[in-house]
Amino acid sequence: MLHFRGVLLIFFAISSGAAPGYAAVAPNKMTIAYASIGPRSAPLWAAEEQGFFRKNGIEPTIIFVRGAPTLVAALTSGDMDIGYTGGTAVLGAAAGGIDLKILAVLTNRVTYDLVARPGIKSAEDLRGKRFGVTSIGGTLWMGAVLGLEKLGVDTNRDDIRFLVIGDQVVLSQALEDNRIDATVLDNVFSKRLAQKGFPVLAELHKTNLPITATSLVARQSYVQKNPLLMENFIKSVLEGIAFVLGPANKAATIKLLQHRLRVSAREAEEGFVDMTVGMDKKPIPSIEGLRNIQRLMKLRNPKLGNIKVEDLVDDQILRRLDESGFIDKLFAVHGVK
Repeated sequence: MLHFRGVLLIFFAISSGAAPGYAAVAPNKMTIAYASIGPRSAPLWAAEEQGFFRKNGIEPTIIFVRGAPTLVAALTSGDMDIGYTGGTAVLGAAAGGIDLKILAVLTNRVTYDLVARPGIKSAEDLRGKRFGVTSIGGTLWMGAVLGLEKLGVDTNRDDIRFLVIGDQVVLSQALEDNRIDATVLDNVFSKRLAQKGFPVLAELHKTNLPITATSLVARQSYVQKNPLLMENFIKSVLEGIAFVLGPANKAATIKLLQHRLRVSAREAEEGFVDMTVGMDKKPIPSIEGLRNIQRLMKLRNPKLGNIKVEDLVDDQILRRLDESGFIDKLFAVHGVK
């Protein structure tokens, strides 16, 4: 005789129109950590809120982890399965013998604005000044160094004094409180400060500086052990990208940004513009971006110069999905051109 609970499971499976075997399969649990609160986290949030993870058989737990070093430690220990972070974290991990791989890169160039306190009129005025960052060696720090370099400022020669402050919300407040003299921020935060009289010294997205910024990363061992799960995860995020870039979804995406970033509707719309400017529709990793990171990071850690950056990338699943037409179909569904 069948156990009563088993009978109920079969009954509900049949009544829902699904095969009993399919209904009995529970979603795969996955813990995803992200290290920066900004507009380009929108595809991850959209994949959760719009049910794209569930659609692909994943039950996600998405956690904000303050700072890339903490995120890498969580991935290494197995407390987290996937990281949503920058290439600097992966390169640093590789120097320590940690087997992290970059699966996709949503932003392959520097997109921050360089913002300073009132009274500072040019990048040259930053010599000897306090510059706020999230962490030394992190993606925001790297973007700042590359941006300053492009503007003719050498952080060592010109005595740029980097201070570890926190994420972009905290950095914005620190600039207002005069605890730092300058920082780099996403447009959604820089616009708010500009309206309060803080000068935007440079819009770095116009300089086309290669960098491996917002990335999907995981331990190589996890990827090898869970190939189908990883494919479903990447499919979910790809649909998140297609959703947030879809013209018909603009209002929903702005509402998502307003809620997640805790900003006004107007500021969320500015964040939406920033997101569309900085995000790659097809998140193929840029090797040149990784080389830029390596060039600067090896000044602090010479061992990084021995790493072959191409070995840090595992984009086989992403490229296979692209070649199959999967990404183009998603764009077509959401009206992305």
